[in-house]
Amino acid sequence: MNALVLSEYNHLEYLDHPQPVAGRGELLVRVAACGICGSDVHGFDGSSGRRIPPLVMGHEAAGMVAEVGPGVQRFAVGDRVTFDSTIYCGECPFCRRGEVNLCDRREVLGVSCGDYRRDGAFAEYVRVPERITYKLPDALPFEEAAMLEAVSVALHAVAVSDLRGGETALVIGAGMIGLLTLQAARAAGCSRVFIADVDPTRLALAKKLGATETLLMSGSELVRKCQDLTDGSGVDVVLEAVGRDETVQTAIDAVRKGGTVTLIGNVTPEVRLPLQKVVSRQLRLQGTAASCGEYPQAIEMITNGTVRVKPLITAVAPLSEGAEWFRRLYAHEPGLMKIVLSPEAAR
Repeated sequence: MNALVLSEYNHLEYLDHPQPVAGRGELLVRVAACGICGSDVHGFDGSSGRRIPPLVMGHEAAGMVAEVGPGVQRFAVGDRVTFDSTIYCGECPFCRRGEVNLCDRREVLGVSCGDYRRDGAFAEYVRVPERITYKLPDALPFEEAAMLEAVSVALHAVAVSDLRGGETALVIGAGMIGLLTLQAARAAGCSRVFIADVDPTRLALAKKLGATETLLMSGSELVRKCQDLTDGSGVDVVLEAVGRDETVQTAIDAVRKGGTVTLIGNVTPEVRLPLQKVVSRQLRLQGTAASCGEYPQAIEMITNGTVRVKPLITAVAPLSEGAEWFRRLYAHEPGLMKIVLSPEAAR
């Protein structure tokens, strides 16, 4: 089969690659669309340590079942499907409690990190367990279905923030996850959702997607603006979708006393924490970077238009052109949001 292979850091090759075979309890999926995730871009240059070459990356995908392995019961050849990026065991204490994102034997599709290697979906075919797979409605295009993993991450971030309705929320970062988290927060009942970024193009898109206020600012200026918009108290919840020292500290400063800060972004592995502000103001800090069973909800919300993903897709490109799109994403070209690669696009 054809695949886009990270043969060495900063070098992708489109070449012939061994086609996987469905084992017991597994499906072989013919990939129709796979999104390029920011984690793939960071893996491309080796900075994340989680894409050790050689590897087929890609975990945000959808397609059709091409083969079913022994023991598969819920799927048949020809079914339209998507799948979780997290391959959980289903047997450990966390899995038995339904916390599959915390699985003790968790692996991620399209990742190699020393402990394991899992080829992903930048290929014509990918092998996935039945237990992480979901059927797609006919009305949902494959390229939009490739956004389900990111939507599920946003939904989980909002879920763990324990919203009860009527809150004022601030989303920091109007990238892909930030824009999806904005929509998820509105759907969860937030009365106002502000979103901050330093890119006016992204903020213009955020406004179209339902932001109450778009804030082209950062740091202390952003904190002051949030206080002005909340009569001096600060916002009820901050959903931080960047993951840098300055944005995490801004999140803590912008939230009200007794409020919640949910950390989603993880661009840097470590940040400094203003501990006394957190402790003395009784803040709740929550971290999350994956989904936990939100796929059915995400499918429904994209299908009925509650969450809009089509405006975020910059291009659907042939898989054979993947190296060029990685180069452009790595260069941070303005206006690029989500690139979806498709083995079908060149046919």
